[in-house]
Amino acid sequence: MAINYAEYVAGLIARARAAQEIVNNYSQEQVDELTAAIAYATTKPDFAAAAAEALATESGMGVAADKVGKIYTKVKGTYRDMKGQKSVGLVEDNKETGISKYARPMGVIGAIIPVTNGEATPVVKALCAIKGRNAVILAPHPKASKVNAMVTNKIREILKKFGAPEDLVISIDPEYVSIECSGELMKQSDFNLATGGTPMVRAAYSSGTPTIGVGTGNVVTIVDGTFDLDKAADMIVRSKKFDHATSCSTENNIICFESCYDEFVEAMKKQGTFIIKDKTPEKEALKKTLWPETPANHNLNRHIVAQSAMTIAKMAGIEVPEGTLLLMVEENEGFGNDFPFTGEKLSPVSELRICKDFDDAIQQTEAILDYQGLGHSCGIFTTDESRIAVLGDRIKVSRTCVNQPQCLANSGAWTNGMPMSMTLGCGTWGHNSVSHNVGWKDLLNYNWVYRPIPSTQPKDEDLFDEAVRNKVDK
Repeated sequence: MAINYAEYVAGLIARARAAQEIVNNYSQEQVDELTAAIAYATTKPDFAAAAAEALATESGMGVAADKVGKIYTKVKGTYRDMKGQKSVGLVEDNKETGISKYARPMGVIGAIIPVTNGEATPVVKALCAIKGRNAVILAPHPKASKVNAMVTNKIREILKKFGAPEDLVISIDPEYVSIECSGELMKQSDFNLATGGTPMVRAAYSSGTPTIGVGTGNVVTIVDGTFDLDKAADMIVRSKKFDHATSCSTENNIICFESCYDEFVEAMKKQGTFIIKDKTPEKEALKKTLWPETPANHNLNRHIVAQSAMTIAKMAGIEVPEGTLLLMVEENEGFGNDFPFTGEKLSPVSELRICKDFDDAIQQTEAILDYQGLGHSCGIFTTDESRIAVLGDRIKVSRTCVNQPQCLANSGAWTNGMPMSMTLGCGTWGHNSVSHNVGWKDLLNYNWVYRPIPSTQPKDEDLFDEAVRNKVDK
């Protein structure tokens, strides 16, 4: 018998809404106690290890040990960023403007959970929702349905222990997990927080429900030779090998100045990188492994996603040294569909390009992002502040990473000031509504209470400069 997804989701929504009505009356202290308890419980070593191993096994992707580190950093970091912050009732009171600002819940949040980060994202989204007195329904990828249920059950256990309604956090049952069920959730929820593949994010935006989603990642990193090349190589490889590159923030494309190109290649080799030269049988074999149907289409082979460099090399029939961590492919001709290494690879595979100078690097960066990745991220290894300023002012991305491993930095780290997040907004460039790291503040409605104050209307001579007035009046 066919499953009635609309009816099933309506039942979940009703349960979540009833729980949210209760928590709607919670104090700031009660909310903060819950978020602290959930963050603490889900980052205890035994549970974090079990969740990480469960996802690696169920999805067949990534590295369990790296997933543990992700849970520690993102969950604890998310809680750190919200600890002590006001999210209930009066959150701002400005006597000068006469405006008071009250934070109110959105209601029931529909949360799309990606398989690549199915271990930490459920906890982070639950924390952000509860901080604003919302309920949340977690919709996982089919390859992460069991671990999603496991994480949800742990959170519900904590809610019950603290006397809160368990249905504040609900997981779609594994037997119901499907694109159809997620689609129905996005239609019926009050707000969608969509992290995942482009088709699912677009479906969320098309659901008719207010949505924050993410854009496609295809990170470009510039190496200009002014920053220590061995350190740069170490950070790039650490980023690309982390969890077998499940992150949308890994260095997919590396543009290196010709003045330091050979030295950089050697530095990368020392860190476990295997270089695949341009116009070689090995490059063609790898291309067919990553994109089996190219040039007919450029759908990435799902069997290579988040697999090790050694596994991918074996699939492509390429002999590489034992312990190879990254495959780096030279590409110096073009961009776009005819040159698929220009795009996102979701694996420990990077494209390597050479540039004459910084202007050339900028032009190549823009050409790559025009193909894939607008709005997401770029990076640079440099000691030249003027080059950093150009990237910040010119490149159409929402975050520019300086002298750091991007996958470990873009979504927040203990060693930078970016907010911790599992949802990276990419602005209008990436067809998103926000261009920041999405957090708990994005899951609040606000009521602006305003009172009369003495008139602030200025005279024209105070408002408009004399030079402007004179030029207009001539």
